[in-house]
Amino acid sequence: MSYETVIGLEVHAQLLTATKIFCACSTRFGAAPNENSCPVCLGQPGALPVLNKKVVDYAIRAGLAIGCTIAKKSIFARKNYFYPDLPKGYQISQYELPICTGGAISITVNGEKKTIRLTRIHMEEDAGKLLHEHPTTRSKEASWVDLNRAGVPLIEIVSEPDLRSAEEAVAYLKTLRSILMYLDICDGNMEEGSLRCDANISLKPSGAEKLGTKVEIKNMNSFRHIEKAIAYEVQRQEEALQEGGKIVQETRLWNPEKEVTVPMRSKEEAHDYRYFPDPDLLPLLIEDSWVTAMHQHLPELPTAKRDRFISEHQLSPVDAETLTSSRDLANYYEACVKVYPDAKKVSNWILTELLRELNNSGRSIKQCPIKPERLAGLLQLIDQGTISGKIAKTVFLEMYKTGEPADKIVSRQGLTQVSDTGALEKMIETIIAANPKETERYRAGNEKLIAFFVGQVMKETQGKANPQLINEILRKKLKP
Repeated sequence: MSYETVIGLEVHAQLLTATKIFCACSTRFGAAPNENSCPVCLGQPGALPVLNKKVVDYAIRAGLAIGCTIAKKSIFARKNYFYPDLPKGYQISQYELPICTGGAISITVNGEKKTIRLTRIHMEEDAGKLLHEHPTTRSKEASWVDLNRAGVPLIEIVSEPDLRSAEEAVAYLKTLRSILMYLDICDGNMEEGSLRCDANISLKPSGAEKLGTKVEIKNMNSFRHIEKAIAYEVQRQEEALQEGGKIVQETRLWNPEKEVTVPMRSKEEAHDYRYFPDPDLLPLLIEDSWVTAMHQHLPELPTAKRDRFISEHQLSPVDAETLTSSRDLANYYEACVKVYPDAKKVSNWILTELLRELNNSGRSIKQCPIKPERLAGLLQLIDQGTISGKIAKTVFLEMYKTGEPADKIVSRQGLTQVSDTGALEKMIETIIAANPKETERYRAGNEKLIAFFVGQVMKETQGKANPQLINEILRKKLKP
């Protein structure tokens, strides 16, 4: 029997606020354990939560960008469960009346577009973190609790079960991450846990209406792990079903070292959490003017920007997709084009030379030592004939190393292109005389040897000769 994979994702995105969702504690990552905690984070008696308005702003912006309906009234609820990293015994979340419902995200996989529907977006607080190694002594004899994350603001973005493969799941996550980063409401840093994902996976007989028993894989924070975990879980379930076994509803964890999913706990149902409205927080009422104000702050989103780059700049879909993969990279590209309007040349240099150096040095585009106007300046030197394309790559590496403008490096290192026709003619005559066999073969019809002669001239001039001029002189001198 053949089976169809059904996947729904729950994505937790940390919002870029300076303080937590219900208190004034800092959200700064990397602080000493429990440095950023207070009686509210710990749920001590008498401590009352106060909602951070910025969290609501950001949740509304996320909802608007994804086409959700913004609720005029939403309610915070207590989700009751006890874990060591949640000492107060409940998480403040939203349940029956979340802030956003509906919406959809478009993805493209193997050239095919698909729409993934959203169920809801709700606000909630994060839990703390268990440390199984002491942060200073490195002792592993006990576990410790760090409550710096407790109360950090999250939005949980829940999709409908519209995904059908690990590849589609990753495409959805990348698109969602890009949207949140464009909105400047989440830094998308998966290593630090700013974006995490739970995947609900089930299999059903192909063509069947009824969904199979779902298994949740919890807390994945890398695209590679997510893709591997889903692929593994799909295979595990299919093998079990083919052998006549049953799938148990449970929560599993991904073990990246062994590349398997392992049972964590039996899956809770909503009623297990005994949700009820938080008595310390009033219902949240959102007026139309608030939504309108947030709408006015929405930036151009990645899909719209990509389509504009294709139509206005005549870039290929693949190039436009890469350039709009982050708002900072798209801004860098546009700043270059503003000074140097040849979009294709700018795109080529960014997608090859610049991204390669950034990857090699582990820098983000915001940390790039070459400012957009200086990259544009380098391209202008090529157009002016001051340097050759080959020398430009050498200059580029020095610019990346020092941050200096191209013309300063060219002047200091004497890299100006040799365009002296008389000097090049004498040099070419010498090279032709020194290579009689190649000259004879060229004149006999082997025109590919022109590259050999160009290489010899470049070698003599250390790559500084004008390539166009070399070709013109060579073809004239090599005529039979």
